[in-house]
Formats: sequence, structure tokens, C-alpha cells
Amino acid sequence: MTTTMPRVAVVADAPRPRVARPRLPRSLPRRRIVVPVLILATVAVYLTVRTAGAVDTDDAWAFRFFADLRAWVDANRDTSPVFLYGVNYLRLAVAVLDNTVHAALTGLGWAGLIAAAGALAAVLAGLRTAVLTIAALVGCGLLGLWPETVDTLSLTVSAVLLAVLIGVPLGMLSARVPVVGAALRPVLDAMQIMPTFAYLAPMTLLFSIGEPAAVIATLIYAVPVTIRITALGIGEVSATTVEAATALGSTRWQLLGKVRLPLARPSIVLAVNQTIMMALSMVVVTALIDAPGLGQSIVEALERVDVGLAFDAGLAIVVLAVVLDRITTRAAYRSMPARPRPARRAAVLLAALTAVAGVVGLANSGAEFPSGWGFSFAPAVNAATGWVELHSYDATEALKNAASTGLLDPLQNLLVTTPWWLFVLVVLVFGSLASGLRAAIPAALAAAGVAALGLWQHAMQTLATVLVATAATMVCGVLLGVRCARHDRFARAVRPLLDAAQTMPSFVYLLPAVALFGASRFTAVVAAVIYAVPPVVRLVERGIRDVAPTAVEAALAAGSTPRQLLWKVQLPMARGGLLLAANQGIVMVLAMVVVGGLVGAGALGYDVVAGFAQREDFGKGLAAGLAIVLLGVLLDRLTQGAGRRLDAVPRRPSP
Repeated sequence: MTTTMPRVAVVADAPRPRVARPRLPRSLPRRRIVVPVLILATVAVYLTVRTAGAVDTDDAWAFRFFADLRAWVDANRDTSPVFLYGVNYLRLAVAVLDNTVHAALTGLGWAGLIAAAGALAAVLAGLRTAVLTIAALVGCGLLGLWPETVDTLSLTVSAVLLAVLIGVPLGMLSARVPVVGAALRPVLDAMQIMPTFAYLAPMTLLFSIGEPAAVIATLIYAVPVTIRITALGIGEVSATTVEAATALGSTRWQLLGKVRLPLARPSIVLAVNQTIMMALSMVVVTALIDAPGLGQSIVEALERVDVGLAFDAGLAIVVLAVVLDRITTRAAYRSMPARPRPARRAAVLLAALTAVAGVVGLANSGAEFPSGWGFSFAPAVNAATGWVELHSYDATEALKNAASTGLLDPLQNLLVTTPWWLFVLVVLVFGSLASGLRAAIPAALAAAGVAALGLWQHAMQTLATVLVATAATMVCGVLLGVRCARHDRFARAVRPLLDAAQTMPSFVYLLPAVALFGASRFTAVVAAVIYAVPPVVRLVERGIRDVAPTAVEAALAAGSTPRQLLWKVQLPMARGGLLLAANQGIVMVLAMVVVGGLVGAGALGYDVVAGFAQREDFGKGLAAGLAIVLLGVLLDRLTQGAGRRLDAVPRRPSP
């Protein structure tokens, strides 16, 4: 008997299946060697060529150039065709617009204005928003700030009207013409990076001080948002809808008026909403160039270190911001095609209610809110601030001294003693490694521009303060953002505080910081952290919530603890949102640190303030404003470039 043995395949002779393994970039092993070598080389060069940190000169070419420019403007304001037929007419037109808006608001009387605002809110946003609007305006009057509120509304409405008239057409043009969009993009980037202070000096140079300069500065500050959101809305109109309308024989103008604009209407209303918010924040800052309104009350409170007065004015600004935000937001929702509303009936109702409100206001009220009805939070706020200041003096002084000695002073000494050419080289080399050459070159050119302005030492002092404040902002923002993303109740409880903090003008944050820590660099750091944390919290929360649920479920199924889930899944996958949060935090911290020049922060912020206050320092102040813009460009390019580079790197698949 013969047995047949089963044939066994020889595994060694069979071809092995090829398993696809994720390949790391070839540059990664090189970077592990190159980066430490570059760091050691940089340290060695710094120790060899570091400077003594001499004080900047007061006679740089940029100071003389801007001082001569102001002298020429003052001498030729009434004779040069540029002013006679350009700048002066523009100033006059803006003044006429602001006076017309102000006359319309005050002509209704206080009761008529409140009723008209309630009627407008009822038509655009519904009855609840109308009740909120009426209560908010009455509250502003009860705070004893009715004239200031009307002045602020007048400046805001004037600037927003101009921003919409200019920004919406430009947004449509940039969306439809790629060349225009490409040309506007770097300009809009630079305008959005610029701190609010940087707009004021050129406005005083061209338009002097007062309401017209304030309206134009607010317009320039707010119009980039109008252009960008309008372009986004027009660009997102469905291509199939456009093709269908084109196939039916629609012309370009018919496509624009009957297809693109109606479908982009919610985005345009959102653009108006964000423009109003930006304009309201800028109008307060223009108090430094003699603009009337609630900003004057905050500046007065800052001069007197009166936290209570600033609280009243800041509360009035927050109330205005909330009301305007609710009206325009609800109007955007109501303008959706899914919820049509008969426009003719709404227009008739609005006209009737406004007419009735005007008649009632003119008949029964004057322009001034009754003074006997007022009340103020100032005494209670000042008493509470005084108690905290008295009982926390030792702790606040210890914190300030520790931060100054352990962080601010060493970092400032390092940056100030670094030669400008070495700093530019470091930005170029390490920026290209982290953010790419396209981001590093503009950043290095911006650093070289700061050195060319003759304000290197002050710029490095400002940069040290910005870096410390940004680090503290990111720590607080990430902790709170993670907490909000993982606990819905905490997020709901914190959201009203974040809303109020984002609408509060930057000046208001200086008052409690000054009361607790006195006038110093650390005061500017504290104010900057409080000012910049809210948007960072929102962006971090959004980034973590946007992590794919499948990735979270897979990690939990694999046995990950909440801590491991956060550190190994959610934070790495939300790195784009974290870098965007860092970018926005840097821009806002830079703006606030510059405002800190009003409370002893020194450096570029003080130079800008001195340029406003003293004519002989105008050239230096304008150069300092330009240096602030260049610092913003440097930091913005590096963070945005790092974000784009991380987004372009493919994530390694899970084994």
C-alpha cells in the first residue's frame, strides 16, 4: 500500500506580499542632525558678536523723513492740488455724512431713537431682539452715557455705510476676477495684521483730528472683513445654478443681480455683521485722535485710573455690540432662502413704525436722556477694586517681579543684544525650516525693515513682551479650550463671558491691570492675555471638536484613557486649529501690547503715543507704527506658513 503524502508548498520560494509602509520624508533624518547643528552654530555666533544693547538714536533717517513729510503737509494743506481737490474734499464729504447721521439720530429725540431702533430690530430680527434693543438703549441712558452712546453710534454707522459701499463691490470683483483677488490679498493681509494704533498716525497726518479722521480710520480698519466675506459668499455660489441660469440666456448682470447676490445674501449680511463689530472696536480707539463718544470716557478713566468709570463705558459698548450683533445675525438667518419673508410688507411696516416713533420722539422727548433716572456701577466697582488691590498687593507684586525677572528681562536682554543681521539670518534659516521659504523670505525682509527704521532696540523690547504674553495666552487658551471642548456645560457657562470679553474695547482691560500691578511692562502682558484669550479659546475648542468622531471612537475602542486621547489623538489632529489660534493670539497680543504704551509698557507703544502727544516726536511715532506693522508681518508669516506646511504633510496611517 502506498500512501500519498500531501504536497506542502515551500513558503521560502513563494513571493512575499509587499506591505505598503508609510514613508517619512527624506528630510526628516537630516533635520534631526541639521537643526541641532544650526542651533549650536547660532549660539556660538551670538556669543561672539553680541552687542551691548545700546539705546536707539533719536535722529534716524526715518524720523527725519516722516517729520519733513508732516512739515510739507502742514505747509501745503491749503495750496497743494492733492489736498485742495482730493484729501480736503474727502474729509468734507465724510464730515457731511457723519453730521447727517448724527443729526438724524439726535433729531428723533431719545425716546424716538429708542422706538425707531426697536422697530428696526422687530422687522429685521423679530420681537425678542426688539425688546433686547429697547432695553439696551434704555440701559445706556440710565448709565448717564446717552450723548456718548449717540456719538459712538453715529461714527459707527457712518463708517459701516462707507465700508459696505466700498467693500461689497470690491468683494464681488475679487471673487469674479482672479487678478483683482490676487492683488488685493496681500493688501488685506497687511491691513488685518496692523494694530489699531498704527492707523491713527497716518490719519492725523492727512485728515487732522476729529470725526472725519476717526470715520476714515474705522473704515480702513473694518473694510477688509467686508471684502473677504463678500468674496467668499460670491465664490461659494453653486456652479450648477450659475450654469443653469446661463443656459437659459441670462446676461452677466442678470446672473449677478438675480442669482449670485440673492444666493450670497446671507454671507453679505454676515459681512455687515462683522464689519459692525470691527468698526465699533475701532471707534473707541479713535478717541485718541479727538473722536467723541464712549472712547473719551474710557480715555478719561485711564488718565484718572478710575476702574468704575471705565466699567460703565465698557458696559455700554458691550451692550451696543450685543444689540447690533443680534440684529444683523438674526437678519442673516431670516435672509436664508428656506425662510422667505415678504419684503414689501416688511418695508411698509418698518416705515410705519419708524414714522410713529419719530413723531412720538419729537413730541415727547428732547435730545438728552432724563438725567434724574441715571445710576452707575462706578462706586461699587471702585470699592471692590480698592479692596482687591489692598489685600492682594503682596501677591501681585511677587507675581510681577517673578515674571519680570524670570521671563521678561532675560528674553529682552537676549533679543536686544542680538545684532540685527544675525536676527534676520535666524528668521530666514529657521523660518524656512519651520514654515517654508515662501514664508521665511517676507518675515526676514520685515525684520530687516525694522532695523532700517532705526528702532531695533525698541522693536526687540516689544517683541520680548509679545512672545511672553503669547506664551501665557496659549497656555490659558489651550487649557480653557480643551475644557470647553470636552465639557458642554462648562462651554455653555463660559460662552457669555467670552462674548462679552470679545466685544469689550482694548482700553478697558488696561484699567484693572493698572490697578493691580501698577504701570509696567507686566501690566501690558496681563491686559494682552485677558484681551487675546477669548478668540484662542474659541479656536482651540473648534479645532478639537472638529476632530473626526471615527478617530476618537477608534482610540477609545483601543483602550485609550482620556489623557491619552487628548495628547495622542485630539491635539495632534487639531494642530491646524492650534496654529490658527496661535496666529490670532499673536496678532491680538501685539495690538494690546502696543496699547500698553499708555500705561508704562514703553518700547514701540510709547513711541507711538509720544508721536501723538508731542509734535517733535511725530516722525519717530510714525516710524514706530510702521515698525509695529513689520513685526506683525514677521510673526504672521511664520505662523501661517507653519500651519500650511503642517496641513500639507500627510498623517501616518494607524497600524
